[in-house]
Amino acid sequence: MTRAAVAFGPSLVAAGTARLRSAVLVRPNPEIERTGARIGEPGAIYARALEQHEVLQSTLEYFGVETIVLGSHASDPYEVSVGDSAVVFEDGAVMMRPTAMSRRAEADRMQAEFAVVDVPLAGHIASPGLLDGNDIILAGETAFVGVGSRGNEAGRAGFAKLAGARGYRVVEVPLAPTVPSLRSVAGAVAKDTIVVGAGKADVAAFSGFRTIVLERGEELAAGVLCLGERHVLAEIRYRTALAQMRRAGITVESIDLYEFTKLGIAPSLLALALKRE
Repeated sequence: MTRAAVAFGPSLVAAGTARLRSAVLVRPNPEIERTGARIGEPGAIYARALEQHEVLQSTLEYFGVETIVLGSHASDPYEVSVGDSAVVFEDGAVMMRPTAMSRRAEADRMQAEFAVVDVPLAGHIASPGLLDGNDIILAGETAFVGVGSRGNEAGRAGFAKLAGARGYRVVEVPLAPTVPSLRSVAGAVAKDTIVVGAGKADVAAFSGFRTIVLERGEELAAGVLCLGERHVLAEIRYRTALAQMRRAGITVESIDLYEFTKLGIAPSLLALALKRE
């Protein structure tokens, strides 16, 4: 495990698209090779996934992001999607209750890690509520919550109360049946701008925001990791979508994360933002 000397204080994530200053990553585990890939994709290769994850870490550090990298402690290949375990607001972290039973312990582990690095807690999604952090996007004063195959009404209602108490307007976003998570097909690239994959999320839910709708076949390109206002990190293979975002005035950094893309894991799922300012 790599720890960074991050000074956590009362202000953590000041805004969902503010400059990313610190993030948690979880290394992939060998189970990634034994998980079914997306239709039309070959299976993931563990050694390459490790290499690509290291490139992700070094790229974040190049752009001034201090990282805490945790080793894998579970057999679930999706543990690497660390954003599912919590959502961090300005005053602390809200612990999620992941939908998959095999991933419930990840939130407990992350809570223990937060105690070590002095990140305060701002609340929990309590039973019988279910909600995964990668189904939540913070943009400006709005918290978008994906409504699809994961989570339940109790989990979303609990989150809405916590987010509303912090001044966020909560908007639910219906997802297509095959979508793994909201952040895999949509992302905030600026406080007033959302990029979204065509046919994967209800674009009407983003009313009031500028939307950049990516063409069918490149929907996962919308799962960008926001480094700051109009500055994102993306998977390199979606060249049409990357060009579209650049034409819209977005600065796009692209790296090879193909081993994760095979499983539908977008860049935004691979990092849990701890501090944005």
